[in-house]
Amino acid sequence: MAKYELPNVWQWEDENSNRSGNRPTAGARFEQTLPVGEAPFQLYSLGTPNGIKVTIMLEELKALGVEDADYDVYLVHIGEGDQFGSDFVDINPNSKIPALVDQSQNPRVDIFESGSILLYLAEKFNKLIPADIHGRTETLNWLFWQIGSGPYVGGGFGHFFAYAPEPMKYPIDRFTMETKRQLDLLDQTLAKRPYVAGDTYTIADIAIWSWYGRLALGDLYEGSDKFLNIKEYSNLIEWSERIADRPAVKKGLEVEYLSIDEETD
Repeated sequence: MAKYELPNVWQWEDENSNRSGNRPTAGARFEQTLPVGEAPFQLYSLGTPNGIKVTIMLEELKALGVEDADYDVYLVHIGEGDQFGSDFVDINPNSKIPALVDQSQNPRVDIFESGSILLYLAEKFNKLIPADIHGRTETLNWLFWQIGSGPYVGGGFGHFFAYAPEPMKYPIDRFTMETKRQLDLLDQTLAKRPYVAGDTYTIADIAIWSWYGRLALGDLYEGSDKFLNIKEYSNLIEWSERIADRPAVKKGLEVEYLSIDEETD
């Protein structure tokens, strides 16, 4: 393989990519009309680690008796570029799932970024986030830890381990080391308390389980549990299994997505 030489100015060469491919520009690529149902919340998403955070959160709220947490969820085919349609970009100018609309407010509230959505819902209903300053701060510490650390697992380790055209030692070593450091951090933390932020289940657990719990259970990248020697993180495994057994988590994973192409009355 020829050695890569850095150009003086980088230029994008994938001029023939379809509308679903990444590009160095933002914004809508085509006109789009998203369906809007009757539920208070309209969720446009996909069952990725970031996407399931929101369906799990909404199902947890419903399990807690929050009637106003009803939602309609529509499938956004990111492989087909649905996230670059004009209506979706109006909700999330960053063109990433999940995107949530709270239409119980007038005017409606558009929320994007999974961490922001979890925090919005927790604060709106005063659920799954402690009221005291110490518990709230610790919960937010770990929520933002996941948002900042997760890309090393997904875009870093996951990409080069599972999706890159060919194995490359340098990036795999780099991101495997960082992923294992994060797993060890969680394992050490969960040796001291039952949930990530303390004694109670919070939005921090939802955010972190969706990535790291699924990784620990072998549900993210085929063969990664053996490659990462997940079995050495016994506290993380126990927590992951316990969260996975929650009825609302199961419902959040099994939710049926509506098509964004369906007509609504």
